[in-house]
Amino acid sequence: MITYRNAQAHELDTILDWAAAEGWNPGLDDAAAFWAADPGGFFVAVDGVRPVAAISVVNHTDHFAFLGLYIVTPNYRGRGVGYALWQHALAHAGTRTVGLDGVQEQQANYAASGFVHAGGTTRFAGAVMAQPVSARLATAADIPDLIGREADVTGVHKPAYLGAWFTNTADRKTLLLGGGICTIRKCRSGAKIGPLIAPDLVTARDLIGQAAGYFGPDVIIDVPDAAGGLTGLCNDLGLTPGFQTARMYRGAAPAACGDIFAVTSLELG
Repeated sequence: MITYRNAQAHELDTILDWAAAEGWNPGLDDAAAFWAADPGGFFVAVDGVRPVAAISVVNHTDHFAFLGLYIVTPNYRGRGVGYALWQHALAHAGTRTVGLDGVQEQQANYAASGFVHAGGTTRFAGAVMAQPVSARLATAADIPDLIGREADVTGVHKPAYLGAWFTNTADRKTLLLGGGICTIRKCRSGAKIGPLIAPDLVTARDLIGQAAGYFGPDVIIDVPDAAGGLTGLCNDLGLTPGFQTARMYRGAAPAACGDIFAVTSLELG
């Protein structure tokens, strides 16, 4: 019998292992920051005692939630398990606007549940030559301002999530340079940059190059289609476009802006 419940903290590691198996390449230190965002926002479908599907619906504010980590293990696909878990988890959002970054083959299903396309994101990947580091690492005193800066760009204030995200760990660093912000985190393969917020392309290029010195030259950046300046820079750096997702919302979309901006994570927004 399949039952649906909140995930426990230790199960998030299993869910991220499933994400890695899907080719999503999560960060090595994602679990703690994800969990800090909303411990009640992770859900599993269970067959007996064994989780067989997962989803997150993380409530960032009283008005906004983000859906991600929607995975059904192969033997349970096509049996209605995922959709039942989807419905169970979405109840956690209540009347909030819910955002997601959906792969192309699932967008019609999301639309059927009331989600509306609001733009796309392209993943760029490749090797970047590391530059000498002149940026400084963020400190605890910087974090409130960094949360506000990210909210100015995305239209959503995410204090619990980003309070943990901007706290440096062995596998995740946030750099500050010339009014720009860049977080890089070590992943199963290479390292992902996000968020990246820069006032100009010179600063963005310097931040990417300096970030590449932390975990090796292979970097991955998820760039919204609206961030045309950063798309051009990624092309100039020789990064290869690949994996694409659609940003979709159920409810009023937040007012996002910023020509030079990379997504923090496709899982939590």
